[in-house]
Amino acid sequence: MIRVVFVCLGNICRSPMAEGMFKFHVEKSGLGQSFFIDSAGTADYHIGKQPDDRMCKTAKDRGVLLVHSARQFKSNDLAEFDYVIPMDDQNFENVKKLETALNGSKAQIILMRNFDTIEKGSIVPDPYYGGDEGFVEVYEILNRSTQNLLNYLIEKHQLK
Repeated sequence: MIRVVFVCLGNICRSPMAEGMFKFHVEKSGLGQSFFIDSAGTADYHIGKQPDDRMCKTAKDRGVLLVHSARQFKSNDLAEFDYVIPMDDQNFENVKKLETALNGSKAQIILMRNFDTIEKGSIVPDPYYGGDEGFVEVYEILNRSTQNLLNYLIEKHQLK
């Protein structure tokens, strides 16, 4: 089983959307039994809370349900997951600091937009303080990026 965790700051906007989108693509491809998928935040601001209502509405309007309770990313996640996918540079650095404190990990840490076809390698912007258009933009970025991540993992792990 391939274990993937998506990481943002508070785990109520970007990372639960990435988790939901990746699950959507995985299920659509018939590979649900091949993956364990989760999300977490590097900060402890929203532990136990549901995803942001605006993110849930954006996802639901496009046929994706977000079912998640926010949790904080912990150092043991680096041992439990094969792939840690941060949404931006700051969260990438936060995860790398935990990895350094552990003297390494089994997890591959890869920025989400390394799998995007548009602005590859840039960040997934945080829509929290903006309007609805920011949530739609994040949905579009994550729709592309999670599909490409799945394609990468199918090829790398010779799935199907």
